[in-house]
Amino acid sequence: MSLQGKRALVTGASRGIGAAIAKALAAEGADVAITYEKSADAAAEVVRAVETHGRRGVAIQADSADPEAVGASVEKAAAALGGLDILVNNAGIIRLSEVKDMALTDIDALLNVNVRAPVLASKAAIPHLDDGGRIINIGSYFADRVPGGAGLSVYSLTKSALTAFTKGLARELGSRNITVNVVQPGSIDTDMNPAHGDFGPVLKALSPLNRYGTVDDIGNAVAFLASAKAQYITGTAVTVDGGANA
Repeated sequence: MSLQGKRALVTGASRGIGAAIAKALAAEGADVAITYEKSADAAAEVVRAVETHGRRGVAIQADSADPEAVGASVEKAAAALGGLDILVNNAGIIRLSEVKDMALTDIDALLNVNVRAPVLASKAAIPHLDDGGRIINIGSYFADRVPGGAGLSVYSLTKSALTAFTKGLARELGSRNITVNVVQPGSIDTDMNPAHGDFGPVLKALSPLNRYGTVDDIGNAVAFLASAKAQYITGTAVTVDGGANA
């Protein structure tokens, strides 16, 4: 168990990729706090899954669009777990629209949740992280490639910003042996982007494997980056996309 005794916070983890990350970290020995916005029952299920590994699980309600809630959730997680070793900034949203038609409220929502929240969560977590800690951001392969005609311009902008933030923060924290990386999922079968959905055929065709990935593919990548096995990897984007950006 490569994360025995470690304490992790995963934001936006009541379902999908976030839930898989929380379970993967617990399977490797970490105690895990998660945040959720509205799905209290789903969050409780994730906590129970964490506890089946003999680890402590904690669910904290927090809206990632609310800057005060973001900071407070980190403090609550650190208090509940007795500190923090790993922060996974997973919470994110998507709004699809061409720029000329996109409402200001949607632009603000994307920037607030996908960019501002990871910055604020990291800011709050850094004082709690011991030397050798981990910050792992969850981006998107759309940070590197933007397929035409899908209204992805602003969403992709936020994920590119997250990659730049990752690189800069890795420089800031390197002297403390704290690594900072971003995992860039490709098309992952979730409620937000189901393999059988409207975009399924197009997104599958981008990959040489001609299929969607699973949430466990991302959970496993995060668990690796959180472990000592990844101690010399920092400031890096790990793209898990089935070769779509090859």
